[in-house]
Formats: sequence, C-alpha cells, structure tokens
Amino acid sequence: MTIWESARIAVRGLRAGPLRSLLTMLGIIIGVAAVIVLVAFGNGLQRFVADAFGPLANQIQITPDRGGISGTGTPRDLTDADVRALRDRASAPAVASVSPSVTGSAQLQLAGGGSVRSGVTGADADYLDIANRELVVGSFFDDRQATTRAKVVVLGPNPVATLFGGRAGEALGSEVRIGRTSFRVIGVLAANGQQDDVAVMPLGAARAYLTGGDDVDQITVRAVSTDAVPQAVEQVTTILDERHRIDDPQDRDYTVTALQSLLDQSSQVLSFVTIFVAAVAGISLLVGSIGVANIMLVTVTERTREIGIRKAIGARRRAILQQFLIEAMVLTGIGGVIGILLGVGVSALAGIVLPRLVPDFPAPSVSAGSVVLAFGVSLLIGLLAGGFPANRAARMRPIDALRHQ
Repeated sequence: MTIWESARIAVRGLRAGPLRSLLTMLGIIIGVAAVIVLVAFGNGLQRFVADAFGPLANQIQITPDRGGISGTGTPRDLTDADVRALRDRASAPAVASVSPSVTGSAQLQLAGGGSVRSGVTGADADYLDIANRELVVGSFFDDRQATTRAKVVVLGPNPVATLFGGRAGEALGSEVRIGRTSFRVIGVLAANGQQDDVAVMPLGAARAYLTGGDDVDQITVRAVSTDAVPQAVEQVTTILDERHRIDDPQDRDYTVTALQSLLDQSSQVLSFVTIFVAAVAGISLLVGSIGVANIMLVTVTERTREIGIRKAIGARRRAILQQFLIEAMVLTGIGGVIGILLGVGVSALAGIVLPRLVPDFPAPSVSAGSVVLAFGVSLLIGLLAGGFPANRAARMRPIDALRHQ
C-alpha cells in the first residue's frame, strides 16, 4: 500500500465520524491559532517600539551626576564650555551634533486670565529632530531666533488644553506670560504621551529670562551612525573626563546613556514576553495532542477486526503502522491548516478593528516563522500522539484481532 492510498483511507476514516474528528482537531486548531495571534501581537508591539524610538537609536544623553567624585573632590556641572569641547570634530569625529538644554518649571498666564504651571525647556533649533517630536500647527524657532534670544515659545498639548481649550489654532500668535516675561506662541507640539506638559523656548531666552547662568541640565549627542555609537560614547567620556579631571570612571560627575542600549534591552524584554505568551498558548497544543492520542486509541480498538483481516491476507506490520500514523498526521495536519487560517484571519481583523477602537494601538504582524513553526508542531504532535496507538495496532497478532468482539 502506497502512502497516497493510506492517506485516502485515513481521510475516509475521518469522514466516517466527522463530529468526533472535528472535536479532536479543536485543540490543535485553537493551539495553532493562539500561537499565531499572540506572536503577531508581540511582533506588532516590537515593530511599534522600533518605529517610535528607532530614530533615537544614535542618540547619547549626558546628564550631571551630583553624587560623583569621591574623597575631597567637588562635582562639576555641565557647561557651555563642555558643549564646545564636544563639538570639536578633531577630538570627537564620531559625534555628528551636540545639543544642550536646560529645564525647569514656571507659571504660564494669559493676559485675559487663565494660568497653568508647566515644565519649561530651553533648547536649540534642532529640538524637534533631537526629541523626535512633530508640530500640530505653526513652526519651530530657527537658528536666528535661537541666537538672538527671541521671546518665542512652542507649547505642548497640555498647556494648550488648559489655556486655550485645546484649540491649537487659537494659541498661535497669542502672548503668554512665563515667569515675568511675555512670549509669543509660534507653534504647538503634537502629543506623544510622555512630554506633553512642556513649553519650549530658545536656550538663550530661557537663561536670560528664567534660569540664568551657563549651566546645562542635559546634553544630547548624536553619533554619525548607529554603528558609531560605541565610538562616540568613548570619545565623549574621554573629553569630559579630561575637562572634569576624572581619573577613576566610578568618580564621574556625569552620566552617559546610549539610547541604543536601552532600545536593545527593551527589544530583548519584548522578545522574552512574546516567547512566554507563545509558550502559554502552546499548552493548548499539548492538550490537543492528548485528545489525538485518545481518539487514535479508540480508533484502533474499534478497528481491531479490520486490522486482523488485513494482516491475515498479508498486510505487513509496516503497512499497519503507516496507516495509523498517516491517519493521525492527517487529523492534526487538517487542524493545523484550519488553525493557521483562523490565526491569520483574527490577526488581520485585529489589525483593522483595534486601531480604530484604540488610537495608536500597534497592529499585529504575522510572521512566516510562527506559521511554519505552528504547523510543524501540529504535524509533530500527530506523529508522536499517533505513534503509540499505531505501534499497538501493528503488533497485534491476526488471530487475536479476529477474535476481538
């Protein structure tokens, strides 16, 4: 008997009890579909994080660490002189740009009434690129306005919601008193859910009218490429160690954080979570394998006389073994195909419906690897779960099988 003949007999046997076959396949269908859907959601989340923070992968954040310097040393603040040193391409060829900023908080007031306390950031004209932000309306201040300490400000969505009822267009051109100085609103930032309670103004204006001094709260360095981040970090620490007279790295009065390392860590965590939830979904495949083994044992018992007749007329042990193994694999294979169609369909439907119900929801992304793996596991389950019943059928003696009632 050929494999194709065995497959036809297996399909005919499954069709003889369609309800029993369907219930047996149900565990496989649910397990395969669950694995595909959960892995798709995990892939979608990873892609969302990569798309959202990928542009920041070549950035390095430098912040003061007032707890540095052991012994009698005194920690130093970051200053404009440090910024100029980092901008020296001869000393730091892996550094593409350097952007200082200062932060604080102040009361924002309208002439006609209404006030709100908000964070204030003084930055360079490249703030939008550095922070990966976008504008809803208006424009950002340019290099000329930054150099001349122009009294202009770009508001975040939260101050606009409080002062202007969320009407970004109405905010443009308005005068807002910040501290003791009036600033003209030239733009409104789009919400990003993290730094929405902010007012951004030129660095020089923030120092002149709010903070004073030449200290820097944060320096953002961009490497020439993502691959050059380690070299940029090394060059930055070398320059600052020399300027701050640091001999021992543990005594540094500043902290250097490469965002690429944070992105790699978050991606690794998301990968572990995806694998974990996929493994949990795989438990249903294990349950399904028990159902397949059970139904195959029942099938062998019901067809004992058939096995005896086939062996009496010359069927070999290999043919009987092949027959029931193929039947189990056909059962799980059909369940696997249905599970793949169900899992892909649910993932595609979720990608259409969920973003409409929950804005910015990461759409699931089905991967070919998860589909192949789920289907391969379903076939393997058929092979393993059908192995014992098939071997039991193949080892029957013809005379004992024919006597079975």
